[in-house]
Amino acid sequence: MQQTALNIIAIGVFTMTLSCLLGPILNISPTIPAMATLGIMGLATVDTLSWNNRGVTLLLDVFSTPQQRQRVIHHEAGHFLTAYFLGIPVTGYSLTAWEALKQGQPGRGGVAFNTQELTTKPINFEEMRLTLDRFCTVWMAGIAAEKLVYGNAEGGQEDCEQLRLALSLAGLPEIGYAQKQRWAQIQATSIIERHQNAYQALVTAMEQRASVVECCQIIQDNC
Repeated sequence: MQQTALNIIAIGVFTMTLSCLLGPILNISPTIPAMATLGIMGLATVDTLSWNNRGVTLLLDVFSTPQQRQRVIHHEAGHFLTAYFLGIPVTGYSLTAWEALKQGQPGRGGVAFNTQELTTKPINFEEMRLTLDRFCTVWMAGIAAEKLVYGNAEGGQEDCEQLRLALSLAGLPEIGYAQKQRWAQIQATSIIERHQNAYQALVTAMEQRASVVECCQIIQDNC
């Protein structure tokens, strides 16, 4: 199970235990909290096994604060901007779990890229290394953007997992994963810092849900 679903089940168990202890004082039948807790636990389990935690993700997204939503936009704008300058085509983006669900993307969404260059086009070793470096930089750009704007990063766990998976599939030794991750984050930070005007304009455009074509034009106009 995903950690979020496990946390919800743990909260349910705690709530049931607390209700049983306080029930006699508050004149609450123990059947009520027990049935409610079992219902929550059952829904969390079904959501994890059958719907890949999308229900939990949608629920958490509903209660996210405006500050958290702004952080998501800055994070995803980092991915978008870096992909643009590294020549990786962006095919779409979503900034909420509901938008991701409508677009058929997993989790809370993000920026979608054209990865055919990694999977279908035959390339030599040097081209593969350079392509992998570009994608690693883009994957770390969300964390880099958050740290530049907020001083720390709250998101990016899935980005790190994606980078490590790509390095593993490329046959690189695990001992070098952390170094490659730091290198990619430094490269992404440099790109965002060099194009601050374009980055800020892109954040505004994505907040207004501009199309991918419009976002690319805005980056170009603000370079």
